[in-house]
Amino acid sequence: MADDKQPIIVKKIIKKGGGHHGGAWKVAYADFVTAMMALFIVLWILGQDQEVKEAVSGYFRDPVGFTMKSRAMIDGNNAAMQINIINQNDLDRINKEEEERRFDEMKEELTTGLSADENFLPLLDQMKIEMIDDGMRIEMLESENDVFFQSGSSQMSAKASQFIRAVGGKIAQIPNKIVIEGHTDARPLNKGGNYSNYELSADRANSARRTLILGGVGEGQIDEIRGYADKRLKDKKNPFAVANRRISIIIKYLKK
Repeated sequence: MADDKQPIIVKKIIKKGGGHHGGAWKVAYADFVTAMMALFIVLWILGQDQEVKEAVSGYFRDPVGFTMKSRAMIDGNNAAMQINIINQNDLDRINKEEEERRFDEMKEELTTGLSADENFLPLLDQMKIEMIDDGMRIEMLESENDVFFQSGSSQMSAKASQFIRAVGGKIAQIPNKIVIEGHTDARPLNKGGNYSNYELSADRANSARRTLILGGVGEGQIDEIRGYADKRLKDKKNPFAVANRRISIIIKYLKK
């Protein structure tokens, strides 16, 4: 007998992704968000101070060093700490180079400004500016024609006082600490008692200090006053040479 039951047909519907139901838009959106985040990071870095910028730059120059630095904070790894010291030395070198650039600008401005006054022109030949380990030294040497102090005296001449006040006006514009040194030649003093070239050189340095303050230098900017007597001769072959009598102003590096 024929089977009158209808066959059962099973239909499988396979859904294919497409249109707005697909996942391609998610990938594009993720790329967009990543790009925006990168943009915001760059804008944030541009708004930071120089120290932060140097730190970020240091990471991209030496990411391994920065990673080891972080690890050293946990396990005390000396090798990693050494890398940190190297990175700090690089930063100190960059800061030092920047200060030397500012010192060069100051030297140029100081020389140009003093040259504008005809009364200072003879004294400019007696001013020596050079870089030393501590910073920049402005040295003012006496000559046969122009002396800052009379022999055996700490009383500054009027022309020297005006000159040093002008120098002080320029130094007052920077935050660096300064050291003032007094130097004499090797001639012994005839005052007798305990007043020697040490006291005289220190008194001359203090006279220069007071004059610099009149020029605008703040009391807090002065770090040291030194009286060297004749122990730092400029002309060692001639201890009595007038060039040995001088005032030195050392503008120290900010990190010193």
